[in-house]
Amino acid sequence: MTWSWPRLGALSGYLVRQNLFLMATCLGAGVFIYLLTDLSDRLEAFLDAGLGARQILTYFMVKMPLIFSQILPAVFLLAVVIQVGLMVRNREMMALRAGGMSMGWFIRFFVVYALVWSLGQLVFSQFVASYGEQEASRIWREEVRKRQLDKRVVKNLWFREGAYIVHATEAQPTQSRVNDVTVYEFDRDSMRLERIMTAKKGLVDEHGWGLLDVWEIETKDFMSSKLLTHFIPLRQDMRSFLNADVADRSDLPLWHLAQVIDELRESGSNVERLRTAWHGKWSYAFSIVTMALLALALCSFFENMYINLVLSLLVIFSYYGLYVLGITAGQKAILSPMLGAWLANAVFSGLAAMRLAWITAPRFTARVHRWRAGLARSFTRSEA
Repeated sequence: MTWSWPRLGALSGYLVRQNLFLMATCLGAGVFIYLLTDLSDRLEAFLDAGLGARQILTYFMVKMPLIFSQILPAVFLLAVVIQVGLMVRNREMMALRAGGMSMGWFIRFFVVYALVWSLGQLVFSQFVASYGEQEASRIWREEVRKRQLDKRVVKNLWFREGAYIVHATEAQPTQSRVNDVTVYEFDRDSMRLERIMTAKKGLVDEHGWGLLDVWEIETKDFMSSKLLTHFIPLRQDMRSFLNADVADRSDLPLWHLAQVIDELRESGSNVERLRTAWHGKWSYAFSIVTMALLALALCSFFENMYINLVLSLLVIFSYYGLYVLGITAGQKAILSPMLGAWLANAVFSGLAAMRLAWITAPRFTARVHRWRAGLARSFTRSEA
Protein backbone atom coordinates (compact mmCIF):
# COMPACT_ATOMS: atom_id res chain seq x y z
CA MET A 1 0.00 0.00 0.00
CA THR A 2 1.46 3.32 -1.03
CA TRP A 3 0.92 6.49 0.95
CA SER A 4 0.40 9.82 -0.81
CA TRP A 5 0.06 13.40 0.31
CA PRO A 6 -3.46 14.76 0.52
CA ARG A 7 -4.53 17.31 -2.05
CA LEU A 8 -4.00 20.40 0.10
CA GLY A 9 -0.67 19.05 1.33
CA ALA A 10 0.53 18.53 -2.23
CA LEU A 11 -0.47 22.07 -3.18
CA SER A 12 1.20 23.50 -0.09
CA GLY A 13 4.40 21.62 -0.85
CA TYR A 14 4.36 22.84 -4.44
CA LEU A 15 3.86 26.45 -3.34
CA VAL A 16 6.65 26.19 -0.76
CA ARG A 17 9.15 24.70 -3.23
CA GLN A 18 8.31 27.28 -5.86
CA ASN A 19 8.54 30.13 -3.35
CA LEU A 20 11.88 28.92 -1.95
CA PHE A 21 13.36 28.86 -5.46
CA LEU A 22 12.11 32.38 -6.19
CA MET A 23 13.25 33.58 -2.75
CA ALA A 24 16.74 32.23 -3.40
CA THR A 25 16.84 33.93 -6.81
CA CYS A 26 15.62 37.31 -5.52
CA LEU A 27 17.85 37.06 -2.45
CA GLY A 28 20.90 36.40 -4.60
CA ALA A 29 20.11 39.39 -6.81
CA GLY A 30 19.41 41.60 -3.80
CA VAL A 31 22.63 40.61 -2.03
CA PHE A 32 24.64 41.25 -5.20
CA ILE A 33 23.17 44.75 -5.60
CA TYR A 34 23.68 45.48 -1.88
CA LEU A 35 27.30 44.31 -1.94
CA LEU A 36 28.04 46.22 -5.13
CA THR A 37 26.64 49.43 -3.63
CA ASP A 38 28.38 48.93 -0.28
CA LEU A 39 31.69 48.09 -1.96
CA SER A 40 31.56 51.20 -4.14
CA ASP A 41 30.94 53.33 -1.01
CA ARG A 42 33.69 51.76 1.12
CA LEU A 43 36.35 50.68 -1.36
CA GLU A 44 38.26 53.96 -1.14
CA ALA A 45 38.29 53.73 2.66
CA PHE A 46 39.56 50.14 2.52
CA LEU A 47 42.34 51.09 0.14
CA ASP A 48 43.33 54.17 2.14
CA ALA A 49 43.58 52.00 5.26
CA GLY A 50 45.82 49.56 3.42
CA LEU A 51 43.56 46.53 3.86
CA GLY A 52 44.23 43.50 1.71
CA ALA A 53 41.77 41.41 -0.26
CA ARG A 54 41.50 38.87 2.57
CA GLN A 55 40.48 41.50 5.14
CA ILE A 56 37.97 43.10 2.77
CA LEU A 57 36.49 39.68 1.98
CA THR A 58 36.25 38.88 5.71
CA TYR A 59 34.39 42.13 6.33
CA PHE A 60 31.73 41.37 3.73
CA MET A 61 31.46 37.70 4.72
CA VAL A 62 30.65 38.52 8.35
CA LYS A 63 28.27 41.23 7.16
CA MET A 64 26.38 38.84 4.87
CA PRO A 65 23.90 37.61 7.54
CA LEU A 66 23.00 41.23 8.32
CA ILE A 67 22.35 41.85 4.63
CA PHE A 68 20.10 38.78 4.48
CA SER A 69 18.01 39.93 7.45
CA GLN A 70 17.72 43.50 6.12
CA ILE A 71 16.49 42.69 2.62
CA LEU A 72 14.44 39.57 3.44
CA PRO A 73 11.03 41.36 3.75
CA ALA A 74 11.44 43.04 0.35
CA VAL A 75 12.67 39.76 -1.16
CA PHE A 76 9.63 37.94 0.21
CA LEU A 77 7.25 40.48 -1.34
CA LEU A 78 8.89 40.23 -4.76
CA ALA A 79 9.01 36.42 -4.62
CA VAL A 80 5.29 36.11 -3.83
CA VAL A 81 4.35 38.62 -6.53
CA ILE A 82 6.42 36.71 -9.12
CA GLN A 83 5.05 33.37 -7.88
CA VAL A 84 1.41 34.41 -8.18
CA GLY A 85 2.12 36.12 -11.51
CA LEU A 86 3.65 32.93 -12.93
CA MET A 87 0.71 30.88 -11.69
CA VAL A 88 -1.70 33.29 -13.39
CA ARG A 89 0.28 33.27 -16.63
CA ASN A 90 0.49 29.45 -16.68
CA ARG A 91 -3.28 29.19 -16.05
CA GLU A 92 -2.62 27.42 -12.74
CA MET A 93 -4.73 29.89 -10.77
CA MET A 94 -7.60 29.41 -13.20
CA ALA A 95 -7.42 25.64 -12.81
CA LEU A 96 -7.32 25.87 -9.03
CA ARG A 97 -10.29 28.20 -8.90
CA ALA A 98 -12.20 25.94 -11.26
CA GLY A 99 -11.42 23.08 -8.88
CA GLY A 100 -13.01 24.94 -5.99
CA MET A 101 -9.90 26.48 -4.43
CA SER A 102 -10.82 29.82 -2.85
CA MET A 103 -8.76 32.98 -2.51
CA GLY A 104 -9.21 32.70 1.24
CA TRP A 105 -7.15 29.49 1.25
CA PHE A 106 -4.25 31.25 -0.46
CA ILE A 107 -4.43 34.12 2.02
CA ARG A 108 -4.36 31.73 4.99
CA PHE A 109 -1.51 29.73 3.48
CA PHE A 110 0.73 32.71 2.75
CA VAL A 111 0.02 34.34 6.13
CA VAL A 112 1.00 31.16 8.00
CA TYR A 113 3.97 30.69 5.69
CA ALA A 114 5.03 34.31 6.31
CA LEU A 115 4.70 33.82 10.08
CA VAL A 116 7.18 30.94 9.88
CA TRP A 117 9.58 33.13 7.93
CA SER A 118 9.10 35.97 10.43
CA LEU A 119 10.02 33.77 13.39
CA GLY A 120 13.02 32.45 11.49
CA GLN A 121 14.10 35.95 10.53
CA LEU A 122 13.79 37.12 14.13
CA VAL A 123 15.95 34.29 15.49
CA PHE A 124 18.46 34.59 12.65
CA SER A 125 18.79 38.37 12.98
CA GLN A 126 19.25 38.29 16.77
CA PHE A 127 21.81 35.48 16.81
CA VAL A 128 23.74 35.15 13.55
CA ALA A 129 23.16 38.59 12.00
CA SER A 130 23.73 40.43 15.29
CA TYR A 131 27.10 38.74 15.77
CA GLY A 132 28.04 39.45 12.16
CA GLU A 133 27.05 43.10 12.53
CA GLN A 134 29.20 43.49 15.66
CA GLU A 135 32.17 41.84 13.97
CA ALA A 136 31.78 43.95 10.82
CA SER A 137 31.57 47.09 12.97
CA ARG A 138 34.71 46.04 14.83
CA ILE A 139 36.62 45.53 11.57
CA TRP A 140 35.44 48.88 10.24
CA ARG A 141 36.17 50.69 13.48
CA GLU A 142 39.52 49.14 14.38
CA GLU A 143 41.09 48.16 11.07
CA VAL A 144 39.70 50.80 8.71
CA ARG A 145 38.74 53.92 10.62
CA LYS A 146 41.60 53.67 13.10
CA ARG A 147 44.16 53.50 10.32
CA GLN A 148 42.48 56.38 8.58
CA LEU A 149 42.50 58.39 11.78
CA ASP A 150 46.17 57.62 12.33
CA LYS A 151 46.93 59.32 9.04
CA ARG A 152 44.42 62.14 9.30
CA VAL A 153 45.58 65.72 9.56
CA VAL A 154 43.29 68.46 10.91
CA LYS A 155 43.76 71.84 9.28
CA ASN A 156 43.16 75.24 10.95
CA LEU A 157 42.34 73.88 14.39
CA TRP A 158 40.74 76.35 16.80
CA PHE A 159 39.55 75.83 20.37
CA ARG A 160 39.26 77.64 23.68
CA GLU A 161 40.22 76.30 27.09
CA GLY A 162 40.31 78.34 30.27
CA ALA A 163 42.34 81.50 29.73
CA TYR A 164 43.70 80.33 26.36
CA ILE A 165 42.54 80.52 22.77
CA VAL A 166 44.58 78.18 20.59
CA HIS A 167 45.07 77.99 16.85
CA ALA A 168 47.12 75.35 15.04
CA THR A 169 47.60 75.50 11.30
CA GLU A 170 48.03 71.74 11.22
CA ALA A 171 47.40 69.02 13.81
CA GLN A 172 47.96 65.26 13.86
CA PRO A 173 45.74 64.16 16.77
CA THR A 174 46.66 60.46 16.83
CA GLN A 175 50.38 61.32 16.81
CA SER A 176 49.95 64.11 19.40
CA ARG A 177 51.67 66.71 17.27
CA VAL A 178 50.77 70.22 16.15
CA ASN A 179 52.48 72.63 13.75
CA ASP A 180 52.49 76.44 13.48
CA VAL A 181 50.77 77.08 16.79
CA THR A 182 49.49 80.42 18.08
CA VAL A 183 48.30 80.74 21.67
CA TYR A 184 46.45 83.78 23.02
CA GLU A 185 46.52 84.04 26.82
CA PHE A 186 43.94 86.22 28.59
CA ASP A 187 43.62 87.50 32.13
CA ARG A 188 41.00 85.34 33.88
CA ASP A 189 39.33 88.26 35.65
CA SER A 190 39.35 91.08 33.10
CA MET A 191 39.65 88.82 30.01
CA ARG A 192 42.27 91.21 28.69
CA LEU A 193 44.81 89.81 26.27
CA GLU A 194 48.10 89.44 28.14
CA ARG A 195 50.36 87.34 25.99
CA ILE A 196 50.70 85.95 22.47
CA MET A 197 52.87 82.89 21.86
CA THR A 198 53.79 81.39 18.51
CA ALA A 199 55.64 78.15 17.98
CA LYS A 200 56.70 76.10 14.99
CA LYS A 201 55.89 72.80 16.63
CA GLY A 202 54.22 71.33 19.69
CA LEU A 203 53.96 67.99 21.44
CA VAL A 204 50.75 67.03 23.24
CA ASP A 205 50.25 64.65 26.16
CA GLU A 206 47.80 64.20 29.03
CA HIS A 207 49.57 66.89 31.10
CA GLY A 208 49.55 69.68 28.52
CA TRP A 209 51.24 71.10 25.46
CA GLY A 210 54.98 71.45 25.11
CA LEU A 211 55.78 74.15 22.52
CA LEU A 212 59.13 74.20 20.71
CA ASP A 213 60.97 77.20 19.28
CA VAL A 214 58.62 79.76 20.83
CA TRP A 215 58.28 83.51 20.33
CA GLU A 216 56.47 85.20 23.23
CA ILE A 217 55.03 88.73 23.04
CA GLU A 218 53.83 90.62 26.14
CA THR A 219 50.94 92.92 25.25
CA LYS A 220 51.72 95.40 28.06
CA ASP A 221 54.94 96.66 26.52
CA PHE A 222 55.10 94.58 23.31
CA MET A 223 58.42 93.13 24.40
CA SER A 224 59.23 89.85 22.65
CA SER A 225 61.45 87.01 23.73
CA LYS A 226 62.45 83.71 22.25
CA LEU A 227 62.26 80.46 24.19
CA LEU A 228 63.47 77.02 23.24
CA THR A 229 60.51 75.39 24.97
CA HIS A 230 57.40 76.50 26.80
CA PHE A 231 54.78 74.39 28.62
CA ILE A 232 51.07 75.29 28.61
CA PRO A 233 48.62 73.32 30.82
CA LEU A 234 46.09 72.47 28.11
CA ARG A 235 44.06 69.29 28.69
CA GLN A 236 42.10 69.31 25.46
CA ASP A 237 41.92 65.77 24.02
CA MET A 238 43.06 66.04 20.43
CA ARG A 239 41.25 62.86 19.42
CA SER A 240 37.93 64.55 20.10
CA PHE A 241 38.41 66.49 16.87
CA LEU A 242 38.22 63.24 14.92
CA ASN A 243 34.88 61.64 14.07
CA ALA A 244 35.61 58.12 15.23
CA ASP A 245 32.87 55.52 15.03
CA VAL A 246 31.10 54.66 18.27
CA ALA A 247 29.15 51.46 18.85
CA ASP A 248 25.41 51.96 19.12
CA ARG A 249 23.56 50.14 21.89
CA SER A 250 20.48 49.84 19.70
CA ASP A 251 22.38 47.27 17.61
CA LEU A 252 22.52 44.84 20.55
CA PRO A 253 20.47 41.61 20.44
CA LEU A 254 16.97 41.70 21.90
CA TRP A 255 17.71 40.11 25.27
CA HIS A 256 20.86 42.19 25.81
CA LEU A 257 19.09 45.37 24.73
CA ALA A 258 16.26 44.65 27.19
CA GLN A 259 18.78 44.38 30.04
CA VAL A 260 20.41 47.68 29.04
CA ILE A 261 16.99 49.37 28.92
CA ASP A 262 16.13 48.13 32.42
CA GLU A 263 19.49 49.32 33.80
CA LEU A 264 19.17 52.76 32.21
CA ARG A 265 15.55 53.13 33.32
CA GLU A 266 16.54 52.39 36.94
CA SER A 267 19.24 55.05 36.72
CA GLY A 268 16.69 57.62 35.49
CA SER A 269 18.01 57.85 31.92
CA ASN A 270 15.83 58.46 28.88
CA VAL A 271 15.29 55.11 27.15
CA GLU A 272 12.76 56.10 24.46
CA ARG A 273 15.28 55.60 21.67
CA LEU A 274 16.32 52.15 22.90
CA ARG A 275 12.73 51.07 23.58
CA THR A 276 11.82 52.08 20.03
CA ALA A 277 14.77 50.05 18.72
CA TRP A 278 13.62 47.05 20.78
CA HIS A 279 10.10 47.18 19.36
CA GLY A 280 11.56 47.88 15.92
CA LYS A 281 13.41 44.55 15.91
CA TRP A 282 10.12 42.73 16.47
CA SER A 283 8.15 44.78 13.96
CA TYR A 284 10.79 44.44 11.24
CA ALA A 285 10.85 40.66 11.60
CA PHE A 286 7.06 40.42 11.34
CA SER A 287 6.98 42.83 8.41
CA ILE A 288 7.22 39.65 6.31
CA VAL A 289 3.56 39.00 7.18
CA THR A 290 2.75 42.52 5.99
CA MET A 291 4.62 41.81 2.76
CA ALA A 292 2.59 38.64 2.21
CA LEU A 293 -0.68 40.56 2.54
CA LEU A 294 0.62 43.33 0.27
CA ALA A 295 1.72 40.86 -2.39
CA LEU A 296 -1.70 39.18 -2.53
CA ALA A 297 -3.47 42.55 -2.51
CA LEU A 298 -1.34 43.83 -5.42
CA CYS A 299 -1.96 40.69 -7.46
CA SER A 300 -5.70 41.17 -6.99
CA PHE A 301 -5.57 44.49 -8.87
CA PHE A 302 -3.62 43.43 -11.97
CA GLU A 303 -2.83 40.06 -13.50
CA ASN A 304 0.18 41.47 -15.36
CA MET A 305 3.24 40.38 -13.40
CA TYR A 306 5.45 43.21 -14.67
CA ILE A 307 3.01 45.89 -13.57
CA ASN A 308 2.81 44.24 -10.16
CA LEU A 309 6.61 44.17 -9.89
CA VAL A 310 6.81 47.90 -10.55
CA LEU A 311 4.08 48.52 -7.99
CA SER A 312 5.91 46.24 -5.54
CA LEU A 313 9.05 48.35 -5.76
CA LEU A 314 6.98 51.48 -5.08
CA VAL A 315 5.33 49.75 -2.11
CA ILE A 316 8.71 48.65 -0.74
CA PHE A 317 10.10 52.19 -0.82
CA SER A 318 6.89 53.57 0.69
CA TYR A 319 6.93 50.97 3.45
CA TYR A 320 10.56 51.63 4.37
CA GLY A 321 9.95 55.37 4.30
CA LEU A 322 7.03 55.06 6.72
CA TYR A 323 9.01 52.59 8.86
CA VAL A 324 11.90 55.04 9.24
CA LEU A 325 9.44 57.87 9.93
CA GLY A 326 7.74 55.84 12.66
CA ILE A 327 11.04 54.83 14.25
CA THR A 328 12.19 58.46 14.25
CA ALA A 329 8.90 59.61 15.79
CA GLY A 330 9.22 56.98 18.50
CA GLN A 331 12.81 57.92 19.28
CA LYS A 332 11.87 61.59 19.60
CA ALA A 333 8.86 60.73 21.81
CA ILE A 334 6.40 62.12 19.24
CA LEU A 335 4.77 58.68 19.26
CA SER A 336 5.03 55.93 21.83
CA PRO A 337 7.91 53.51 21.11
CA MET A 338 5.54 50.65 20.29
CA LEU A 339 3.31 52.73 18.03
CA GLY A 340 6.26 54.27 16.22
CA ALA A 341 7.91 50.90 15.61
CA TRP A 342 4.71 49.18 14.41
CA LEU A 343 3.27 52.14 12.47
CA ALA A 344 4.32 50.95 9.00
CA ASN A 345 3.10 47.39 9.63
CA ALA A 346 -0.23 48.62 10.96
CA VAL A 347 -0.89 51.00 8.05
CA PHE A 348 0.14 48.70 5.19
CA SER A 349 -1.34 45.54 6.74
CA GLY A 350 -4.61 47.39 7.30
CA LEU A 351 -4.79 48.61 3.71
CA ALA A 352 -3.91 45.20 2.30
CA ALA A 353 -6.38 43.42 4.61
CA MET A 354 -9.18 45.76 3.52
CA ARG A 355 -8.47 44.99 -0.13
CA LEU A 356 -8.38 41.23 0.50
CA ALA A 357 -11.58 41.40 2.55
CA TRP A 358 -13.22 43.27 -0.33
CA ILE A 359 -12.51 40.46 -2.81
CA THR A 360 -13.03 37.47 -0.50
CA ALA A 361 -15.80 38.42 1.93
CA PRO A 362 -19.20 39.01 0.25
CA ARG A 363 -20.70 40.37 3.47
CA PHE A 364 -17.94 42.95 3.81
CA THR A 365 -18.40 43.99 0.18
CA ALA A 366 -22.17 44.23 0.60
CA ARG A 367 -21.80 46.37 3.70
CA VAL A 368 -19.44 48.74 1.90
CA HIS A 369 -21.88 49.03 -1.00
CA ARG A 370 -24.76 49.77 1.39
CA TRP A 371 -22.61 52.36 3.20
CA ARG A 372 -21.69 54.04 -0.08
CA ALA A 373 -25.33 54.02 -1.24
CA GLY A 374 -26.48 55.52 2.06
CA LEU A 375 -23.80 58.18 1.83
CA ALA A 376 -24.88 59.03 -1.73
CA ARG A 377 -28.54 59.32 -0.68
CA SER A 378 -27.62 61.60 2.23
CA PHE A 379 -25.56 63.78 -0.13
CA THR A 380 -28.47 63.96 -2.63
CA ARG A 381 -30.95 64.96 0.10
CA SER A 382 -28.63 67.68 1.38
CA GLU A 383 -28.37 69.16 -2.13
CA ALA A 384 -32.16 69.09 -2.52
